[in-house]
Parts: sequence; C-alpha cells; structure tokens
Amino acid sequence: MTEAPAPRATPFPDLHGDGLRLRPWDAAQDTDAETFLRGYSDPEFRRWNTPITPVTDLDAARAALRARAEAARNGTGVSYRVEDAATGTPLGHIGVSRIDHALRSGCVGYWVLPEARGRGVATRALALTARWALTDLGLHRLELDHAVGHEVSCKVAERCGFRYEGTLRGSIFEAGRRDAFRDAHLHARLATDAVDAVDADAVNPGAR
Repeated sequence: MTEAPAPRATPFPDLHGDGLRLRPWDAAQDTDAETFLRGYSDPEFRRWNTPITPVTDLDAARAALRARAEAARNGTGVSYRVEDAATGTPLGHIGVSRIDHALRSGCVGYWVLPEARGRGVATRALALTARWALTDLGLHRLELDHAVGHEVSCKVAERCGFRYEGTLRGSIFEAGRRDAFRDAHLHARLATDAVDAVDADAVNPGAR
C-alpha cells in the first residue's frame, strides 16, 4: 500500500500569478487584522457566511489570524491575504482548510472586499490556489461549498473547474444565526480533472 504523503513544511509559500500575490495573513500586522475585520464586517459577506466563531472587533480578528497561523504550522490549513501584485493593495482572502494528508483532500473558501469586486479577483485567486493545491501541495480532491442562492460563487466555482456535485442539506448556519441551518451547494475539483485554462478577461462584470 502506498504511504500517504507527509505534511509539507510550513509556513506555506506565497503564490503569484494572474496579477495577484497571495501571502499568508500575519496576525502581528495591524493592517492585516484591520483588513480581515473589514472583510468579515461586510454586509454581503454576512449575507452568505456565518462563521462559527464571530469576528466583531480587532482582538477577535487577531485571534482568528493566530488560529489560522497555527493551522498552517500543523499543516491542516492555509489562509492567504489576496493582494494586487503591483501595488500590494488588499483585495480579499482565500484559504484551504480541513487539509487531510491521508485522503489528500481539502476545502477552499474565499471572500473579496467590496471595492475589489467586479474585477475577477475571486476567479483568479481560486484558479491560482486550486492549481497549487492540486499540484505542489499534492491534494487529490479540493471541495468548495456555498449557500444555496449564491449564484456568483456558483459561477466562480464552475469557471475554475469545480463541478457541482449536489446539495448538502442543513450544512451551514443561516445568515446571522447559529440556531438555524440552511442548505449549501457542493462543488469539487480533482487533480485528475481536465480543466480548461481560466480566462480572467472573460469574467462577467460583477463577478467576485
């Protein structure tokens, strides 16, 4: 029987491509904590996402980033700040969580700051992250789920080769609640899938 790949050394590398730089968040940098808090405070983010642990102030944002750094040290997750490669301007977040090195699987999630939407940021970041996760990181399966009704995320997933696989009933919290649940759509991409190159210029206006 083939041995499962050992966890890769951390910290994870920066990723570059398609006009973006993805670098791990740094809890020690005030600007990172402020940007992370701003993303979690955005009404559009809150419409579709209800984090298990609320992030409502800078202390909570720093704690969330420290937890993500610990996951990176353990090899179970990586969280990237998405930046404009030329200017360093923050654009959003993307991360791979629930990394299982035995099953070679993980789950990807992302959000984009309000002022960066409509520029294909999510599509470019997801394509870049998926290529890396399914090659250099050595994963075989990368999952992505989003609340039912979030058509923008559905299009981003499909554009990056994440096939729709079904509905996860009652799998995530309702917006702003932790006592009620809603359905999510499950998408996934395998390392063995044939995926056409993503054309960022073809991203429709308003896409994240």
